[in-house]
Amino acid sequence: MDLDQIVTPKFAAYNSDCIAGMQSLPPESIDLSVYSPPFGGLYHYSSDDHDLSNCKDYEQFFEHYEFVVEQISRITKPGRCSAVHCMDVPSGNSGNGSDYYIDFPGDIIRLHEKHGFLFVARHAIWKEPLWVRNRTMQKNLAHKTCVDDSLAAGVASADYLLIFRKKGQSAIPVANPVGFLSYAGDDSKMPADIRPLRGMGGDQKTNKFSHWIWRRYASSIWDDIRIGRVLPYQEGRDPDDEKHVHPLQLDVIDRVIQMRSNAGETVLTPFMGVGSEVYSAVRSGRRGIGFELKSSYFRQAVKNLSAAEEESMDGADQISIFDETEL
Repeated sequence: MDLDQIVTPKFAAYNSDCIAGMQSLPPESIDLSVYSPPFGGLYHYSSDDHDLSNCKDYEQFFEHYEFVVEQISRITKPGRCSAVHCMDVPSGNSGNGSDYYIDFPGDIIRLHEKHGFLFVARHAIWKEPLWVRNRTMQKNLAHKTCVDDSLAAGVASADYLLIFRKKGQSAIPVANPVGFLSYAGDDSKMPADIRPLRGMGGDQKTNKFSHWIWRRYASSIWDDIRIGRVLPYQEGRDPDDEKHVHPLQLDVIDRVIQMRSNAGETVLTPFMGVGSEVYSAVRSGRRGIGFELKSSYFRQAVKNLSAAEEESMDGADQISIFDETEL
């Protein structure tokens, strides 16, 4: 059920249900997938029956989401990765001490293990409590709650990036022969004396530039993500959209693509939104495929992806893997 599409040498974007779209892709054709699933009932994006956020309860969400994971497992190459952005899901926002959290990441992990993935990494993305309070109006994060009764106090829950690797051996390694060449994040703490070492050859054990980046990427806690570094999204919102919908930070996506794929490979997102994952893929010399059901988000994604084509770091070297037809 494709409503609209745009296909270029660098990306293919579809205003389509992701299940139908992924079913048209060949098996073991995707090098990496990166996405945020609808957060288990936390947000409601549309009334479309194909929308995973339009479920009656948490259990029904996972019944639908399992079809997504099945397809991602089918189209992912052996030994390659899928990255899922998620968070613990709050039961409510009463502020009276009766609220609790649902282990959404844990349920996602168990579902992926069921469908042939190994759980290989979890990164916690730190969020500043007052920022979360002001953005979400989470009642148990108000300072007044602690003053009145701190038993009802809440937490600025981290976002999580879960990394899964499909069972089997990858035919091609993701190699970095001169280490990492760029850093996705706040690099203000990088010592000035190691900046000139970028891209050094020879013995990589002495590549302090890349080593500095690796230590942050390998950390279980990412406290240097630039929260405001997101694609334009306001114009993609409909009047009835959730108040606090916010795209995934580009730093998070850039790190995954840098760590888990090679230039020229194919990155997929089944929930494209305003195009963040495909945008990062194109700008880093990969090819992107994205599916987005909501037409207003898709239109904004097309604008963002057109900008990515112009900004692509090595666009002249890209080779099209797409026919100018539907996948």
